Amino acid sequence: MNPASAQLATPSGRPRARALGIPFAGVPGPRNDITDIAGAEVGFVTLREDVARGRAAPAAVRTGVTAVFPRGRERAGAAVLAGYARLNGNGELTGTAWVREHGWFTGPVVLTNTNSVGAARDTTARWLLDRFPMLGVIPVVGETWDGLLNDINGFHVTSEHVRMALDGARAEPIEQGSVGGGTGMVCYELKGGTGSASRAVAAAAGEWTVGVLLQTNFGNRRQLTIAGVPMWPHLREGLIWGRDHGSVIAVVLTDAPLLGGQLERLARRVGLGLARTGAIGGAESGDLFLAASTANDGVVETPGVRSFAVLHDDEMDPLLAGVVYATEEAVLDSLVVNEPMTGAGGREVMALPHARVVELLRQHRVVP
Repeated sequence: MNPASAQLATPSGRPRARALGIPFAGVPGPRNDITDIAGAEVGFVTLREDVARGRAAPAAVRTGVTAVFPRGRERAGAAVLAGYARLNGNGELTGTAWVREHGWFTGPVVLTNTNSVGAARDTTARWLLDRFPMLGVIPVVGETWDGLLNDINGFHVTSEHVRMALDGARAEPIEQGSVGGGTGMVCYELKGGTGSASRAVAAAAGEWTVGVLLQTNFGNRRQLTIAGVPMWPHLREGLIWGRDHGSVIAVVLTDAPLLGGQLERLARRVGLGLARTGAIGGAESGDLFLAASTANDGVVETPGVRSFAVLHDDEMDPLLAGVVYATEEAVLDSLVVNEPMTGAGGREVMALPHARVVELLRQHRVVP
């Protein structure tokens, strides 16, 4: 897939937000997703089936696993400097106590549904120890709740599924929408899921890339805003919650040389990107963000006094802005690259209606 095509459509050919003409700030990377960070690899396992349960109605399985390797599978034992930020804490992202204490982590970031965190955490630990037996392992595993569409209490994500996501990670343009851990997620009372975008930025010291991958499962329709245009007055059917509901997990990667405190600042800017789409970080939401840098390779493992390359704080603004803009686009990609889904209990969630959104943006003179 050439760069221009990757920015407009996913590998399966589904249109992304840019294909609708939605304008975004900033300059995207060639693929406009998190794999624009050199070395990064992403793997998915998507579970969409109806499983027989004897005389009871079949269990609707709408879930999966996403694995993000900052340095790729072969170098999963190499540490990355990192920072963590919490906008609202009604969620889980394991390993963040270590990140806040030490400013780095090893291994992939794995995303799934709420009830599968344990299976994902244990399997990731075993996967890492099989390959790096001397490694101290504290896996980073995040979740959002997919129980509206998925038979979440059926614990359908197994160790095999987690290993398939880990083993299948590739440095290729990624599919988005209802894939991996985002399969059963709902965003703004529309079908949400996995979204990703990137930004190429320039600072006085060089040119860098920031990439964002989100698992979107938050908000209500009254909040949804696209390119500054409120959708609520014109998009009221298919409502589900009537209130703010759900969570979002964000993984931010960059090749810029930043230390843990700077990466925490980068992670915080995810919240500003979410706000550009209308999010408020409601009381029931788990909004947890992790940022990591692939620069300073090998420095964490070097004993004794170590020297780090680090970007001056005064030159961080382009990176901070890049996270905000990429986050906004990743949210909208998770909505645009989607279709309606019927799941547990026969519940239906509608997809974002492309034609109506474009017409609304035209009425507000946002698109020609």
